[in-house]
Order: sequence, then structure tokens, then C-alpha cells
Amino acid sequence: MPGPLDGILVVSLEQAVAAPLCTARLADGGARVIKVERAEGDFARGYDSVVHGESAYFVWLNRGKQSLVADIKGEDDAALLRRILKHADVFVQNLAPGAASRAGFSSQALRSVNDRLVTCDISGYGQSGPYRDMKAYDLLIQCESGLAGITGSPAQPGRVGVSVADICCGMNAHAGILEALVARQRTGTGKAIHVSLFDGLADWMAVPLLHHDYGGRAPARVGISHPSIAPYGAFELAGGESIVFAVQNEREWRAFCSIALALPALAADPRFLSNERRVANREQLHAALDAVLATITVESFASRLREAQIAYGHVNTVADLSAHPQLRRIEVETPTGSVTMPAPPVITEDDRPTVRPVPAIGAHSAIIREEFRC
Repeated sequence: MPGPLDGILVVSLEQAVAAPLCTARLADGGARVIKVERAEGDFARGYDSVVHGESAYFVWLNRGKQSLVADIKGEDDAALLRRILKHADVFVQNLAPGAASRAGFSSQALRSVNDRLVTCDISGYGQSGPYRDMKAYDLLIQCESGLAGITGSPAQPGRVGVSVADICCGMNAHAGILEALVARQRTGTGKAIHVSLFDGLADWMAVPLLHHDYGGRAPARVGISHPSIAPYGAFELAGGESIVFAVQNEREWRAFCSIALALPALAADPRFLSNERRVANREQLHAALDAVLATITVESFASRLREAQIAYGHVNTVADLSAHPQLRRIEVETPTGSVTMPAPPVITEDDRPTVRPVPAIGAHSAIIREEFRC
């Protein structure tokens, strides 16, 4: 069954995570994605070799694409790429700052030849400003955006355990491209899109920033707890196991105290009468909860939380995720064998996800060169 993007041709000068994630989503939607690689391949191919010789990052982000090995600085390969782009619908690039433009593949130049083209330039810090020409990677942006400053334990900052700056940027690029394609249906012309890692995480940091700018204080690092809602976090129960639960409003607070804790009087304690008071008195609140929770097993407390209709979860490991009953998986072919991985997150009622293989370096070079020979 054709995907919603069937017939859309995407050309991507991409590497690492942000652009490949964007184009992987386009490929999942049915688009034809030509991934242009150096002779040695996207450097993400060499991040590791854990998936029977393949990189985990590369396998995750490059299914369904065609790999074309080309040297965009060489006259013949540059001409080939320009011929392909005359027929393309989307062009994505996340090379080092200025590299695509220096090679003659700026958005302005490409759209002057093909005005239906949607171009997406992905960068670390954007197209203007004092950081414009700085190279950037995920951890650097987590630190520069202040995300690391509110992540981790009270003792020290921490990195979010996956590449959230890259992922955020790739998701934004995907959404921007889809919006531009919809707009092209009305106007007949494409447009240039610029997306950066820093802007994406700055947007995600809006709530901490508003707390700083208007409340006078940014949220503190609180480990596995919510900085502005209480109780909401991980708590240890009898036997040393932990559980995470979230009380979102005053109705839930009363139910939590009376049913889950069997302490209805706690709900009327003046220190805890509102969420703001509970956050301000978090230390006393946690002490009161810990005294009760230390006597209850995880299984018993989970049952009480369900009865009180309080949301809860477990502090799982990656091994727990691998065996999680809710985890949906797909099987994808790679150059060295099949692999299972999490299924695409968007589910539609009329089809099952159709995923195409992960390409070997240059696997499609010959057929693409023949197709766009002149």
C-alpha cells in the first residue's frame, strides 16, 4: 500500500542524527530518500558496531533510504547532484556550517533552479547570531541551552541519556518540511526552512526560562522528581524497590492521602494544602511520605494507587524496556542481517508500518547514476 508521501523525492546531505532522523520519518511515510554519503560513509556508521557489526545509531535512523556515494566537491558528482535536485521535492542538509553553500548547494541557489523545492538547512545555532558558525553536537547543546543545568541530581548537572537536542531538531525539521509540502499544494512553490539544535532545546526550556524570568528562580535539580509538582517522583518502598507516582491536582491529593496512604488527615495539613505549598515544603512532604512508604511493598502500594486512580510507573532499566509488554517492535533488514527495534510511534488505522532496509554504503550508487545520467 502506498504511503502518504509516495512520489516525493528527498535528497539529503546528512550525517549523525538530526537530519537522518528527519529523513527516516519521511522514508517511513513513503518518500524516496537519496542519502548522499562520502566514500567512507556517514560517520555515524562508525559510532559503534553493536548490531552484529552495524552502528546502533545508523540502523535506527537510516532504514528505507538509498545510499549514493558522491564527492560534492568534485565537478562530475556535483553536476549529478544538481541533476537529481532538479527533480527533487525536498533537500535536507546538516553539514558543517557553510559547507553546503561553499559547494554550491545553498538553498537560494537550488530554489532558483527548482522553485518547487523545499529546502531544509539544519545547524547547531541557526543562520544568524554570534554562534552561527560554531560546530555543535548534542551534548554541547544540552549544556549551552541550560538543559544540563536542570537535569541530574542536586549534587551535579547531568546529560539526558539520549540525544534529545538532535532528536528535537529532527522532529522540528520533519514537521517544517511537511508544512511546506502542504503549503506548496496551494502556492505551487517550495520554501526554505532553517532549523537548529539550539532553537529546539530553547523552546523545550520555555517553562524553566519563564520561572527564571518571571518567578525569579529557575527550577532546581531534583533527580527523579518533578521540579514544580509534588508529590511527583520516585519513592522507595519496603524491600528497597522504587515506584514513581504523580499527584496532579487537589482532588487527586485527597484521594492519594485517604486511599493510597490511608492518612486522610494529611490532606488537610496546612503545609500541603496546595501544590505550591507542597513544592515549597517538599522536604517535609517527602519525610511524611517516606515514613509510610517504608512499610508498604511495591505490589501493595501499586494496588492502592490504582484504587485511588493515581498515575504511577516503575523505574525501569533498558533490560526492562526490552521485555516490556507494551513495547511495539518492527523487523528491519540491514547489510549484515535483520534487527528488531521500536516501531514508528505514529499509528494509523488503515495500514501497518512498512519499513525498508538499511542501505550499505553506496548500495544504490550505480542505479542512481544511471537514472540521472543526463
